[in-house]
Amino acid sequence: MTYRIKFKNVFFILLGSAILSFGLVYFNMENNLADGGFTGITLILFFIFNFDPAITNLLLNIPLFFVGWYILGRHTFIYTIIGTLGVSLFLYIFQRYPVISLPLHDDMTLAALFAGVFIGVGLGIVFRYGGTTGGVDIIAKLGYKYIGWSMGKTMFIFDAMVIGSSLLYLNYREAMYTLLAVFIAAKVIDFIQQGAYSAKASFIISDRVPEIASAILKEMDRGATVLNGKGSFTGSDKEVLYCVVGRNELIRLKGLVERIDPHAFVTVNDVQDVIGEGFTLDENKKPLEN
Repeated sequence: MTYRIKFKNVFFILLGSAILSFGLVYFNMENNLADGGFTGITLILFFIFNFDPAITNLLLNIPLFFVGWYILGRHTFIYTIIGTLGVSLFLYIFQRYPVISLPLHDDMTLAALFAGVFIGVGLGIVFRYGGTTGGVDIIAKLGYKYIGWSMGKTMFIFDAMVIGSSLLYLNYREAMYTLLAVFIAAKVIDFIQQGAYSAKASFIISDRVPEIASAILKEMDRGATVLNGKGSFTGSDKEVLYCVVGRNELIRLKGLVERIDPHAFVTVNDVQDVIGEGFTLDENKKPLEN
């Protein structure tokens, strides 16, 4: 089982690396857009000195591998090497064996949009399966360990410096579209990290909690958890029902509660990712096939 999971992670890290590399070659490099992190440095060296990004990405990361061995966990370190090598490999392939030509100089908004989406999806997949692409991720961990800076702060400062340095070859228009692409990539990474599946969590306060819980189980085949609460005004004990349902089941849940107790107090919150029985596991605690 362990080896199967590791193979799955390696596969998706390589897939994410391929998507990231595709975006860099066909949207960033094709349309003179920069990027943050170490990929941004490789683009600077490419546009100014015509250095091959596949090689510079690898050369920049090799010194950090020795540092990463000590500060990253064993699995993360191995997955980081795979992600970094994957990016360099696919950059090499896409540059030398063109798949498609997508010049979008006349529509830079579209170029920035696709650059952000492909880079965001690629990095998001790599991160979701336990890997990184090296570079600034390792530097951020060093900053946190030895300086006390948060990883987000270190990554922001590093990215800002790289994008600022990109003005050596970008005009103001391309720099603005680069910021748009970086913003979109960040949002896409968050979306993939948090999970594409959106569920709804509901807190139900009612005098008829047992009946509502029973109806949810029988009619919706969903579980629920009864929590003990106390009213702040009355001081009386209350039972609170917590239930997570799919987004398409919310209307049904609200109708069920209203039918049993029209005076129930119900709150609904977004849930970005759900792991467990009924969502990722079946009733026998085995993974659901997607």
